[in-house]
Amino acid sequence: MLKKIRETIEYLESRISEKPEIGIILGTGLGGLVNEIEVQHIFPYEFIPNFPVSTVEGHRGQLIFGTMNGKNIVAMQGRFHYYEGYTMQEITFPVRVMKFLGIKTLILSNASGGVNPDFEVGDIMVVDDHVNLMKDNPLIGQNEDEIGTRFPDMCQAYDPYLIEQACLIAGKHGIKLQKGVYAAVSGPTFETPAEYRYIRTIGADAVGMSTVPEVITARHMGLKCFAVSIISDLGVPGKIVEISHKHVIDAASAVEPLMTRIIKELVLV
Repeated sequence: MLKKIRETIEYLESRISEKPEIGIILGTGLGGLVNEIEVQHIFPYEFIPNFPVSTVEGHRGQLIFGTMNGKNIVAMQGRFHYYEGYTMQEITFPVRVMKFLGIKTLILSNASGGVNPDFEVGDIMVVDDHVNLMKDNPLIGQNEDEIGTRFPDMCQAYDPYLIEQACLIAGKHGIKLQKGVYAAVSGPTFETPAEYRYIRTIGADAVGMSTVPEVITARHMGLKCFAVSIISDLGVPGKIVEISHKHVIDAASAVEPLMTRIIKELVLV
């Protein structure tokens, strides 16, 4: 792993001028945040050594370096998923690279199904905890002590201060925010009504197919994490309807400007 990380770092550092302070991972239908970045460099994933390639609609597939509100950032416009056939180590490899490039904070976004009956389509949920139902973990295998401890603590996987600040930013702009627990499943199927009920019963408020592996990896390396989830459909009895990936993209894209406003100010914290 270290050899691959160093190969990728060497490639990128020879082509960028500034070290990033903040990493951002943009999920399904949420790539428009890049319009707020003063772009300095763009690297399509297929040209970056050891990087996987995005295969899912709504994930552009490029690594962007630039500034936002004066902060040096690196943004993934499109992520990788377990259901694409990549290993956990492959889908989280870019998080390792961003850490070695210099980031201290990782901001993540995703689209998810709401299982909390108080949620509505279009709600923005700040993730304050998660449940890993993916039946795998990116830290399984030999541990690299140089990167992180064998048994990282996850009692505060999502940084409480960043959550507090995001809520203050949203309140200032009159943006409604929910807070809740995100359950990660492998996908790629959307959940059955029984699965939605199960996920709600075990304490989750939303369910999706990403984010948790990246957060586990980030916390393994001591990065602060903040995640926001756009509720793109509902898994609530009486409100479950047939959905498609396009439906998810459209629902997430509609709310993206509000999410962007929050993240744009959050990078200053």
